Amino acid sequence: MQPLIRAVESKLAVLPVPVALRLPGGRMIGPPRSKVTLGFSRWSSVAAFAAGKIGSIGEGFVENRVQIEGHMRDVFAVAVGLLPGSPVASNTSWWPALLRRARSLAAHSLERDAEQIQFHYDVSDDFYTLWLDPRRVYSCAYYREPDMTLAQAQEAKLDHICRKLKLNANDRFLDIGAGWGGLLMWAAEHYGVDATGITLSKNQQTYVQRLINERGLQNRVRIHLRDYREMDVSVQFDKIASIGMFEHVGHAYLGAYFSRIHQLLVPGGLVLNHGITAGGLDAGQLGSGMGDFIEKYIFPGGELLHVSHILRETAAAGLEMVDTENLRPHYARTLWAWSDALEANLDAALQVLGQTANASRAERVLRAYRLYLAGSAMSFEQAWVSLHQMLSAKPTTTGGFDMPKGAQSTYPFNREYMYPKD
Repeated sequence: MQPLIRAVESKLAVLPVPVALRLPGGRMIGPPRSKVTLGFSRWSSVAAFAAGKIGSIGEGFVENRVQIEGHMRDVFAVAVGLLPGSPVASNTSWWPALLRRARSLAAHSLERDAEQIQFHYDVSDDFYTLWLDPRRVYSCAYYREPDMTLAQAQEAKLDHICRKLKLNANDRFLDIGAGWGGLLMWAAEHYGVDATGITLSKNQQTYVQRLINERGLQNRVRIHLRDYREMDVSVQFDKIASIGMFEHVGHAYLGAYFSRIHQLLVPGGLVLNHGITAGGLDAGQLGSGMGDFIEKYIFPGGELLHVSHILRETAAAGLEMVDTENLRPHYARTLWAWSDALEANLDAALQVLGQTANASRAERVLRAYRLYLAGSAMSFEQAWVSLHQMLSAKPTTTGGFDMPKGAQSTYPFNREYMYPKD
């Protein structure tokens, strides 16, 4: 074991944060006053540390083979220091691309997509309440002002989306993947739209329906437990939002997804796609085992693509991209806010998760989410992944809009309308 221990000690010497290790058998190595302590029960986990296999260490933590002590911000500063290089995949040869497409086709049937969404979102509503904002907005916030709280930044994001879409009273508005209804409620209450939301999460549908009833919005807001492929295309909408949704569609089905949006949108209407995009040009997972960790414990079936791929599929479906904005640093800050809130409520989180699962399962879920939130924040900070809002229009040649000549949609081809008039 001495060669392995020497390799580990050489790693410890160059890490940005002091780290101590508790090896199998109890021996301690590293500085005595360390910000982070890792405890290993197996030598295979020690070898993973020496090799910078972050995903393997994370799996060991979830399965209780590795113990982690320290603030998550320090833990993931260590993780960055352990990596042998950038984890952004760059293999663009035909064979890996073919394999990814085959896996994508197999992973995204109607039944599998419903199971995968429920795996993540139906853990426990009370669990998410501990670390999300009061509106339970589970997507990138928009820190329009640097001193905004998370709750303020989420409301700023909701309004940013509504302004981009030029929502007006009585617009027929569709929210694909409506979550806990934050955007639906904001659009209905602040912009007067007729709003329809769809979700595959039973918990979310129940929660949103309760909000609708409590606020007396039954005549203007509705929420359906429905897949986008089951939407009746004879019913069209003036504006459509897809927030944190296309990551779950799958590479092989993106063309069909955007084609369905095209069918559901009125000529001249606008759609805003807001979602996580890959840092690399190909569609591979993050390396060093991080992609495998997320697939296994957090988002089974999730697939990330570079923004250029998303825009190509959008254009192929007949939608014209009119505005694209990168909010990557906003998502890093959002995720750290979530992570800090969860870390401050670990005992309560374990108690909540224990109401719907046995103690062992509850502990595994909590450990997985601790790593997921902090690791995702790190990934956005490092630009390994990104977050784009892409506003597109369904062109029409019939005119009828008070817009610049040749606009072919309700988009005015300037950004002034997006910003509040103080």
